[in-house]
Amino acid sequence: MTALPTASAGPLRGTTNTATSARLRRLARGRDTDAAWVRPTLLTLLAGTGVLYVWDLAASGWANAFYSAAAQAGSANWEALFYGASDAGNSITVDKPPASLWVMALSVRLFGLSSWSILVPQALMGVATVGVLYLAVRRVAGPGAGLLAGVAMALTPVAVLMFRFNNPDALLVLLLTLAAYALTRAVEKASGRWLALVGVLVGFAFLTKMLQALLVVPAFALVYLVAAPTTLRRRLLHVLGAGLALVVSGGWWVAVVELVPDSWRPYIGGSQTNSVWELIWGYNGLGRLTGNETGSVGGGAGRGWGVTGIGRLFAADIGGQVAWLLPAALALGVAGLVVVGRTPRTDLRRAALLMWGGWLVVTGAVFSLMAGIFHAYYTVALAPAIAALVGVGGGLLWQRRGLAWARIVLAATLACTALWAWVLLGRSSDYLPWLKWLLLVAGLVAAVGLLVADRVGRAVAATLLAVGLLAALGGPAAYALDTAGTAQSGAIPSAGPAVTGVGFGGAGRGGLPPLTTTNRGAPNRTGGLPGGRNGTANGFPGGAGGVLPGVPGGPTGRGGATVGGGMGGLLDAAKVSDALATALAQDASSYTWVAAAVGSNQAAGYQLATELPVMPLGGFNGSDPSPTLAQFQQYVADGQVHWFIGGGVGVRSGTGSDTAHEIAAWVAANFQAQTIDGVTMYDLSRPVG
Repeated sequence: MTALPTASAGPLRGTTNTATSARLRRLARGRDTDAAWVRPTLLTLLAGTGVLYVWDLAASGWANAFYSAAAQAGSANWEALFYGASDAGNSITVDKPPASLWVMALSVRLFGLSSWSILVPQALMGVATVGVLYLAVRRVAGPGAGLLAGVAMALTPVAVLMFRFNNPDALLVLLLTLAAYALTRAVEKASGRWLALVGVLVGFAFLTKMLQALLVVPAFALVYLVAAPTTLRRRLLHVLGAGLALVVSGGWWVAVVELVPDSWRPYIGGSQTNSVWELIWGYNGLGRLTGNETGSVGGGAGRGWGVTGIGRLFAADIGGQVAWLLPAALALGVAGLVVVGRTPRTDLRRAALLMWGGWLVVTGAVFSLMAGIFHAYYTVALAPAIAALVGVGGGLLWQRRGLAWARIVLAATLACTALWAWVLLGRSSDYLPWLKWLLLVAGLVAAVGLLVADRVGRAVAATLLAVGLLAALGGPAAYALDTAGTAQSGAIPSAGPAVTGVGFGGAGRGGLPPLTTTNRGAPNRTGGLPGGRNGTANGFPGGAGGVLPGVPGGPTGRGGATVGGGMGGLLDAAKVSDALATALAQDASSYTWVAAAVGSNQAAGYQLATELPVMPLGGFNGSDPSPTLAQFQQYVADGQVHWFIGGGVGVRSGTGSDTAHEIAAWVAANFQAQTIDGVTMYDLSRPVG
């Protein structure tokens, strides 16, 4: 057989190299229709976002140890991974569905247990969210608007917080932003496939944080029904198909959990009846709206979570997290609808404004009015909508700056944004006190200049625009940098510098009193919750420190425990010494659980220190009926639990179970206490007598 001439390889290699070079040039340059600055600016934005979200990430340690421990459990046990169990012994799940845990646990399985393996996936989700938001906005309003939206998203303080943390909110925001992009593509060409993808993405968002994911559905469905360029019949069929995709993608895990016998799976944390349906509609559902959340902190409607109402998002505890551009987003969204007011029904720009506006209004209204558990970091779900409305609305008005009314709206919006930044920065009086004045002056000067932007040259107009954007984004950028430079831990993290008058449940009437905090996310280890009326801390019996009677080994000498104290508590994990970790690891292979402790966060600290299963009695709040006293006694009799760790915490709200405290009392009565490095321990293999 005749060999091919070697000379023929030269042209083939040259062709390949030419094609590769062309692809690299396209990557650097972007679309042929884009200006030369577009792609480099986008790549710079994504790289800068990555640096902001990853810089010194390990400083936060385990961040939210509650979820970190579940990720560790899932990395060690596939059943724990599937159900989202808190421990590899599969005693109880976390009080959320497991999708976000799947990502973290697989990362831990691949790279080993560390702060980086848990938190880097969240940071990458943040970079992806910024990129997807850019794509969605540029598709309807051009690359400049897309870049503005991306920058606004990247610098939102609560976004910086959540994409450097391991709560489920990071994955939730990414999935919903992807769904918004898919909806934009679906509306563009009346594509049933793209709309079905919207349903799948929202379904997996449901498996991330349950009913909160569905808040975007009314706006998404309405936009497609109004704007898709096809017949009404096909639009209805496509929406029904997307609804089916949502139910299947979000419901399959629920169906499996409900069909599997209770004895074959972990207890469903956050429920009182071991039911995922109760978790969906109760603790994580309607209970959040009404405040009737059985077993939760506060334990009843109207207790502990701040003032509800339309002003909630602008209050001291929320404003600096997400509301810097909220007034601008509302104003520019309305102005954008005016711009496209007489366009055809299928106009993609109107569809985008309605989609992002509906997302913002519905989700914002629910957050403003919900009477149940509410934390400031929930508002990260508003960040993509706010950023997109600023990008789309601002871009449409800038394109029409030759019209007097457009310039007036732009100028007024910028002036109000600068004034609002002055107010927000003033709430942190010790943080860069000069910055609020600089941004206010720059914003007002740029706003006046925008009024005559049609009469000046392009260079001057561009300068005015740049100064205005710096004034509008300077406040959130400063808070974003402060957030990235501050270690965050515990169950209630907060973005930006300390703000006057913020309590545990929010500022103002109805909230719990202000906490002395470290890292602004966890109660001070030496203080705990201040005492409230009648010797309580607003639902935490016992006054200072939130002392709970009946838990063996607490600091009172009578079995009390602190809410956030040094041995672990309701809101933060225990700190475990080497000696204590060594004691727990002794003969660990002989037991299903090396220890049991009241409350998930206390258990999490010991589990992360040893990478061994620790049973969290009563789940997160210590108020779930798992296990019962009889079940725990059987576990001990069967030799499945080695130690009981004293000093735990649980919530006695009057609505949850008290079995964790019954177990603690039984342990104290039947086993001898010993102290290891200041922690009271009970060896359950050696009963008294």
